[in-house]
Amino acid sequence: MSQMSQMSQMRLSLDQLTGTNRRAADILLGNDRGGYTVPSAKLYPFQWNWDSALVALGFSVFDSDRAWQEVESLLSAQWDNGMVPHIIFWKEEKSYFPGPEQWGTTDIAKTPPTSGITQPPVAATVIERLLAEDIDAHRDRAAKLLPKLDRWHQWFLDARDPDGRGVVAIMHPWESGRDNLPDWDRPLSFIDTTGVGTYHRRDTDIVNKDERPKNDDYDHYMALVRFGRDCNWNTDHIARNCPFWVAEPGMNAILRRAERDLINMATLLGQDDIAARATARLARLDAGFEQLWSETVGGYVTLDLRRDEHATGLTSGSWLAMFAGPVEPARATKMAATLTYWLSQVKHGVPSFDPNHELFDSIRYWRGPVWAMINWMIATGLIEHGETDLADRIRRDTQALIDQSDFREYFCPVTGRGGGGTDFSWTASMSLYWAARPETLPITPHLSQTGTADQENT
Repeated sequence: MSQMSQMSQMRLSLDQLTGTNRRAADILLGNDRGGYTVPSAKLYPFQWNWDSALVALGFSVFDSDRAWQEVESLLSAQWDNGMVPHIIFWKEEKSYFPGPEQWGTTDIAKTPPTSGITQPPVAATVIERLLAEDIDAHRDRAAKLLPKLDRWHQWFLDARDPDGRGVVAIMHPWESGRDNLPDWDRPLSFIDTTGVGTYHRRDTDIVNKDERPKNDDYDHYMALVRFGRDCNWNTDHIARNCPFWVAEPGMNAILRRAERDLINMATLLGQDDIAARATARLARLDAGFEQLWSETVGGYVTLDLRRDEHATGLTSGSWLAMFAGPVEPARATKMAATLTYWLSQVKHGVPSFDPNHELFDSIRYWRGPVWAMINWMIATGLIEHGETDLADRIRRDTQALIDQSDFREYFCPVTGRGGGGTDFSWTASMSLYWAARPETLPITPHLSQTGTADQENT
């Protein structure tokens, strides 16, 4: 790792990668399906939205063209209304459930079929980094993608915050990217699952069922898929009537960061109309985000918008507030102290849920395990708030988990053992990119107008 750290900001050839870095690259190449990458060959055989964007960072270390292809293929599946779906079914594959027939989006998504929901919009943040590697070489490719990002970000406010509250909602736990977070337990409990019927989950044919969401969770997931399909994924109907409608800090923080990065790129590339729209959206989101602060819990938490109830526990998404932009110094200090305490309770951080909470489960998907890409985002935000030692602890923890348990989907914070899928793309990508860019900072000086101002304000 030290050799690559010294080569920060340098483009490497595949032949120059050795050891863990070469294995990470080989996983990306092995999961490459020609322009898009699957997260894990057996468990997730299609293109997933935020997986794909983050995978581009790993490719960028040794193949910039392939990195750009990844985000271009993702955004090519954008719906006419601006949404970029969370799954793109590029080919028929019966091993995954729910597939295109359950989503019922053929008339909307056209070709290829997709799911009916989105995922956290990390693409703008990734594209800014790809552009920063060589602005002259990639200016034209970035310029073609900015209008797509602009439309997607606008879709979030139009479809998921139609009342102008300043926080975007999710209508399905999968939309957050963190499927079985304990935050969803109470909002999901109000959903009628009597009409779901029988189905066969294929994920537990591949992965130990103790590492996956429970069957009761899946009944609620499928009830929400049915709700969306029955209304033909009409965003107005969903906003008014979907029984699951919550705002959570992870999604909102990633969108706020994405808007900042879009403003940087649009300003640099002379797309002033996009910069102006993104600036207006960001002002609304920055103000609205404060609704997620809970003085009782001492951090940013999920808000059930149907019942105006805050969640009672912190999650790994809570720390993404510092990834989103400047946090009030007193709050940032408090959050760093709480995170330090969390890390003292486990062998490896950052657990996806409070390790002292009664609902913590160290190996069941998002109810406790450590995820490499969330760690990278948390560490980036910590560095931008001056918490460099804490950020480095998280980086070292992440690599120690990979060294111990290989490139698994996620890791137990107590024992370090891996869980979920094997040879996982975004784990490999984060390991490779973090080794090449150990400082985790996103941007070179000429792309950091808003980033620099944010750091100075903190």
